[in-house]
Amino acid sequence: MCKGLQVLGMAEEKTRRDFIYIATGAVAAIGAAGLAWPLVASMSPAADVKSGLDVDISRLEEGEQLKVLWMGAPVFIRHRTDAEIIAAQKTDLKDLIHPETDQERLRPLPDGRYNPKILVIIGRCTHFGCVPAGESGRFDGWYCPCHGAHFDTSGRTRSFPAPTNMDVPPYHYASETVITLERF
Repeated sequence: MCKGLQVLGMAEEKTRRDFIYIATGAVAAIGAAGLAWPLVASMSPAADVKSGLDVDISRLEEGEQLKVLWMGAPVFIRHRTDAEIIAAQKTDLKDLIHPETDQERLRPLPDGRYNPKILVIIGRCTHFGCVPAGESGRFDGWYCPCHGAHFDTSGRTRSFPAPTNMDVPPYHYASETVITLERF
C-alpha cells in the first residue's frame, strides 16, 4: 500500500512540475512579446508619411520653384515658363543620355489633361545624390556642383556623370491646384 501511494505521489509531483514549466514558459513568451512590441511598432512609418503630402501650388508664380521635403528627400515643384517648356519639348531624344519625353515626366490633371507648366522632380542628382542648383547649368535647368552634371528644364540628364534623369516622385493632382506626393 505504501508503494502505491509513493507512485501516486511521484505522478502527482511530476504533473505539478510540468505545469510549472509550462506556466513559466508561457509567462516568458508573453513577456518577450510585450518587450518586442514597442520595438517593432517604432519601426513603422510616421503618420504624416503614411498619408502622403499635399502641396498647394496655387500661389506658385511662373518661373518660380517650390522646394518641399518629402520622405527625407527634397522635391522641386517648378512652374515653368513658356521658354522652358519649348526648350524641353523640342529637345531631340537622340541628344539625351537617358531618353524620355517631357510629357512622360508629367502626370495628368484630374480631368486627364496634362499641364506642362508644372514639373515635379526629386531634387537629387542621380550620380551621388547631391542637391543640384536650379536655373543654372548649360541647359538652364539644374546643375550639380558636386561633380558637374547638367540637367535640362525637364530634369533630364544632359551631361555625365549623372547616369539617369532626375527622378519623378509618385504623385497625382488632388485638384488643379493641389499636388499629392504619395508614399512609396
